[in-house]
Amino acid sequence: MSASAGRIDRAMEVPVDGGMLHVGVRDGGLDDTTVLLVHGVTSSHLAWPFVAERVPAVRLLAPDLRGRGRSNGLPGPAGLAAHARDLAAVLDDAGAPRAVVVGHSMGAFVAVVFAHLYPERVRSLVLVDGGLPLNVPAELDAAELVARILGPTAERLSMRFASVADYLDFWRRHPAFARDWTAEVEDYLAYDLVDDGAGALRPATGYQTVVEDTVDMNTGTILPEALAALRHPTRLLTVPRGLQDETPGLYPAPYLAQVLPAYPAVRHARIEGFNHYTIVMSAAGADVVAGTIAEALASGTTPA
Repeated sequence: MSASAGRIDRAMEVPVDGGMLHVGVRDGGLDDTTVLLVHGVTSSHLAWPFVAERVPAVRLLAPDLRGRGRSNGLPGPAGLAAHARDLAAVLDDAGAPRAVVVGHSMGAFVAVVFAHLYPERVRSLVLVDGGLPLNVPAELDAAELVARILGPTAERLSMRFASVADYLDFWRRHPAFARDWTAEVEDYLAYDLVDDGAGALRPATGYQTVVEDTVDMNTGTILPEALAALRHPTRLLTVPRGLQDETPGLYPAPYLAQVLPAYPAVRHARIEGFNHYTIVMSAAGADVVAGTIAEALASGTTPA
């Protein structure tokens, strides 16, 4: 397969509450071989090029979630249930009765809630460094919660940049991509920028959208309900390093050992050598994720 073959190569606009959701598409496969790729909290569908080229012969649907990428004009409020409704609309528009749903970071939380609200649309779940409750204190307010989990990732949303080159220079100093800076990463970052209306560029994701989603992930009722009812075969991949390439990452091993027994549907694997970004946005990380997707496609399903 060539460097560009197998990538998400066209777009469609899907009607949802409040407007149109932008969705990246790679055609191929039968209706029952659709993979729905759900990105993270400040990300976009361009998080998936490495994974896409390693999952051949299936149809891929990769939306820009509400408030992100080219879907950034959709009105709020956001929240996991709203994103789940949007995913159902994506499958409806594509004529896909169900899919293997792959979620990275916040996308994994969305995937769990989607499986709860629309169980008949999900074959199985692949959760990548997300989806289970995070180890954060319950007493944090919204701003503290966002700062604790996302740190500089959230701070970036209020910044302005004179050019795409300036934005890329900003990211070149980011520790997460120090060993994995690629043309695909540059395309992903450049896509993130939109005109701020005052002669500069800003990240497409709005801070308030991130707050709404982060609070819902960590203090809302829908995720605990969805996890308590989880029946679909679920594969969880976690990594030892976080958003800043720091240890122990989002899911420290001792914490996982405490929480995993509560979720018998979840089969977990710890993937060494990666951080929260590079598990999907590097060739080696995508090899692991694509292999897990292939397992999900090949296995049987247990509809809820």
